[in-house]
Amino acid sequence: MPNHSNGMRSILATDCGSTTTKAILIEKRGDEYHLVVRGEAPTTVEAPVEDVTAGVINAITEVEELAGRKLLNDGQLIKPQHEDVGVDLYISTSSAGGGLQMMVAGVVLNLTAESAERAALGAGAIVMDTIASNDKRLPHERIERIRHLRPDMLLLSGGVDGGTTSHVAELAEIIAAASPKPRLGLDYKLPVIFAGNKNAHDLVRERLGDEMALEVVDNLRPVLERENLMPTRLKIQSQFLEHVMAHAPGYKKLISWTDDPIMPTPGAVGAIIQTIAEQRGIQVVGVDIGGATTDVFSVFKNQHNEGVFNRTVSANLGMSYSVSNVLAEAGMENILRWTPFEIDAGDLGNRIKNKTIRPTTIPQTLQELIIEQAIAREALRLAFEQHKRLAVELRGVQQQRTISEAFSQTETGETLVDMLSLDLIIGSGGVLSHAPRRHQAMLMMIDAFQPEGITHLAVDSIFMMPQLGVLAQVNTAAAGQVFERDCLIHLGTCIAPVGKTKRGESCVTITANLPGSGDVSEAVPFGNLRLFPLKAGEKAKVAVQPERNFDLGAGRGNAVEAEVSGGIVGLVVDTRGRPLDIATDSTQRIADLKRWTQALAVYPET
Repeated sequence: MPNHSNGMRSILATDCGSTTTKAILIEKRGDEYHLVVRGEAPTTVEAPVEDVTAGVINAITEVEELAGRKLLNDGQLIKPQHEDVGVDLYISTSSAGGGLQMMVAGVVLNLTAESAERAALGAGAIVMDTIASNDKRLPHERIERIRHLRPDMLLLSGGVDGGTTSHVAELAEIIAAASPKPRLGLDYKLPVIFAGNKNAHDLVRERLGDEMALEVVDNLRPVLERENLMPTRLKIQSQFLEHVMAHAPGYKKLISWTDDPIMPTPGAVGAIIQTIAEQRGIQVVGVDIGGATTDVFSVFKNQHNEGVFNRTVSANLGMSYSVSNVLAEAGMENILRWTPFEIDAGDLGNRIKNKTIRPTTIPQTLQELIIEQAIAREALRLAFEQHKRLAVELRGVQQQRTISEAFSQTETGETLVDMLSLDLIIGSGGVLSHAPRRHQAMLMMIDAFQPEGITHLAVDSIFMMPQLGVLAQVNTAAAGQVFERDCLIHLGTCIAPVGKTKRGESCVTITANLPGSGDVSEAVPFGNLRLFPLKAGEKAKVAVQPERNFDLGAGRGNAVEAEVSGGIVGLVVDTRGRPLDIATDSTQRIADLKRWTQALAVYPET
């Protein structure tokens, strides 16, 4: 990978999304990099233009005008920078044309097939289906499924190194029999990556080598106890560039402009999440909630204290095109429980259907805004539940539990998601990044993710994470500086004890020295939200003493001391209990919701 960090004064980065192409200009001022301006334009991958570079040039032209400096000459980017003209580096991400759509196959559904799914998701793909020898489908059903879905790429895995090869051969024969036709153009062979048992290389080449663009990489599950996902992820991204993007309108030209390989947008977001977790030595959850899908990213430590990255995409959970799916999956009662007023279920259902029909509309009244944010809570909650189910310790690995159950086999991997050890939650997507008040975004995230212990919350101000993710591949320092200073808007810190008791009974006592407020010592009873002033850039040392049936990460009843960071909202103490229960009685529910939103100054009087 080329090193562009030496002497780099200016960086231009674009993200070609399905509807909008966004461009940002970053410059080095003194010793640090700063975001200067951003511009955007409609993406032009479809008729009548059918050339993605037209939208890119339009977005860069807006950056030119806002920055007051020349970047283009006759539709060509000026590189490198000389005086105040041009830029030193141009990089891009893309999810135009529906992004990267893949199918994965493995021998055992919850072993190698699950590892293959993690590899594909981590590379930025949407996994359309997972095929396995034990998925209870007949061969002809699998063949028909592959033909019907027409993926951009297939990932075949299976077998630990040196293990059986017969099941891998069977899966390769099914793929060969299906002979799927690529989604973008028929004049090239479908990319297939084999990342399985090294003893099966020749068998797979024999069955697929002539019909497919076959690439063989190291086994992603060489032994049961270890995953080796990175070679597969890198190969997916290079195949995405060489095969899929190269056949999308205008991408060959765009590829010739960029100084580093184009990354799939979700893969780039994952890269910046991983970079930040590694730079700071923290555990992170990031979410991007869109109109059609919701992506969740996380880095949590496993039993060997290694940071493990996971990404999931909930392809049916979104705020516009998929909003009816949120209602179907969450149920009417779960959405209604977040509304601090009486509303007829039929009326709510009609509003949601109207949003599906007219996906680009935005709320016009406070009541519509509250309903939209109620739906967002459920979409986020469901997407996070799905994420927990995939972000697991390796299944099938022998783990010592108790003396009597020493080295028993575990079939259901335990989730890596440990909320008490989570340090940071980052939210992005319109409903979070563009909420009318930042307090609304913070409460949506607290309600949906239910953080435990002490957790900092932030939002991506203008969805800059994709561009910073690809930048992290070539200049980690620049990506980290811009991410911290210009991308993140710090909302504040949430302190939430785990446990239950009766409403109004003692829960925690917080003692702190807050800038501008001095010494504070206050008991916060169960069932409340309490907001303390702590501005962005401010820090405070706090001591929190929970009652004996509550845990903040140090064990039940044990005090915790920590330095916490402020934000636009401040320091929130959430004593509503974990897991969070909302009253089923509508009068009580409405009273509680009004009390909580008023405590955080979330809405005008509701």
